[in-house]
Amino acid sequence: MARTRLSRSDRYDQLVEVSWALVRTEGADALTLGRLAEHAGVAKPVVYSHFASRAELLAALFTEFDDRQTVMLEESLHAAPASLNGRARAIANSYVGCALAQGRELTGVLAALEGSPELEQVKRSAERAYSDRCRSILEPFSGSGGISASSITAIFGAAEALSHAAVSEVLGPEEATAELTELIVAVVGRADR
Repeated sequence: MARTRLSRSDRYDQLVEVSWALVRTEGADALTLGRLAEHAGVAKPVVYSHFASRAELLAALFTEFDDRQTVMLEESLHAAPASLNGRARAIANSYVGCALAQGRELTGVLAALEGSPELEQVKRSAERAYSDRCRSILEPFSGSGGISASSITAIFGAAEALSHAAVSEVLGPEEATAELTELIVAVVGRADR
């Protein structure tokens, strides 16, 4: 049987998809470039031509997740009313929804990212960009004082905890989304006073 040659871009997408599947079935610790090559049915040099190291692969997985989260946020915003509650609900829907779509494997990748200063920087940079975008969405509803760094930290700490609870089935998705929406409205409303 002849193998199908993929374009470089399609091969990259395939390797990312296989990586997520490997993390899902065996955990993030099992994700090595050699195991990825084996599971993807390609030679190791093919994997190494896309990812120079395991750290680079983990960073790519997180970046791919972050890109999907940003797209989901923009889609939610497009469909939401231009009110504080509508914007808060869009942020909550996209944050919890993206975590649910990714599933439990995200936890392992996040833990691995925090194990290395370089990888943690990738995560922190992406989180900062996402929270800055959400701040700009919410600030028109916050009054002249704006939204403080501590308030944004509180919102995203809660978002992370509620998303994790939804993924772990401790809370239902709607319950997690509703709670996060209420929290965002309360925090932004407090800034308006």
